[in-house]
Amino acid sequence: MSLNLKPAQALALWHSVMVAGLNRALPDLTARQFALMLHVYQAPPPHTVRGLAARLNMSKPAVTRALDRLEGLEFLRRKPDEADRRSILVQRTVKGSVFLREFADMAAEAARTLDEG
Repeated sequence: MSLNLKPAQALALWHSVMVAGLNRALPDLTARQFALMLHVYQAPPPHTVRGLAARLNMSKPAVTRALDRLEGLEFLRRKPDEADRRSILVQRTVKGSVFLREFADMAAEAARTLDEG
């Protein structure tokens, strides 16, 4: 399957995925929280607060607030960098992996439905 979406189709796909997430009662994440989480799970580690802020064009306080929420949901965790005690590493968790897998499954299903329609 090859998706070559028009803008209206891309929005319809995003809408379908978001509604599916609401129907499954998945936790609400802001766009910043979701972008940060996706980056940590898709880009090779290590991830630091400073590095995430630079890569995602966010302030360090904004990254910290997003991490507070994601850590509270147990989707990410922070730990001191053993090599540089001033630095904090951001790591993946099993619970976060499960959440993203469910979200990816919803996106794949919505894309199939869009492609068939």
